[in-house]
Amino acid sequence: MTPELVARAQTGDREAFEEIAASVVRRLYGTATLIIRDPDAASDAVQETLISVWQNLPSLRDPNLFDGWLNRILVRSCYKAIRGRRRSRLEVQVMEVDVPVGSDEHRVDALDRIERAFRRLTTEHRTVLVLHHRLGLQMDEVAETIGIPVGTAKSRLHRAAAALRAALEADDRAGGFMKGQLV
Repeated sequence: MTPELVARAQTGDREAFEEIAASVVRRLYGTATLIIRDPDAASDAVQETLISVWQNLPSLRDPNLFDGWLNRILVRSCYKAIRGRRRSRLEVQVMEVDVPVGSDEHRVDALDRIERAFRRLTTEHRTVLVLHHRLGLQMDEVAETIGIPVGTAKSRLHRAAAALRAALEADDRAGGFMKGQLV
């Protein structure tokens, strides 16, 4: 994102803002989907983010800092969407199916296991993992985006990775126990 384009949008240039929105919307949606884990809610969060950016863009002091500012707004929108979603949450239990090793289904099963484990993480853990590993932000940038100290961000990342490992191991143990009963 060029600072010149951001500066033009700050003065109310709708074409410049449309260009900005078009260039970031896929990244925003991908990030929101990873944090929220619901495509519809992620879409709503992205839309809310873009509206907020348009409304508050004149208050951005330095166009060079646009990306970090945009990420902070997106994270706040995601948190808001998750808080709203908790009120009307429906849980569905996923059934395990044995799949032959070496097939494409096995790879899909592995991705599904990771997805289920990722869903079990707290919003804060998912957020720090997404910002650091998906967006490639350094820990100081992650901390600034979320609004926490760098040490807290590092600790949260460590705990998130440990929680993800624990969730995967719990699925492995539960799968082995269920398979053992079936034999």
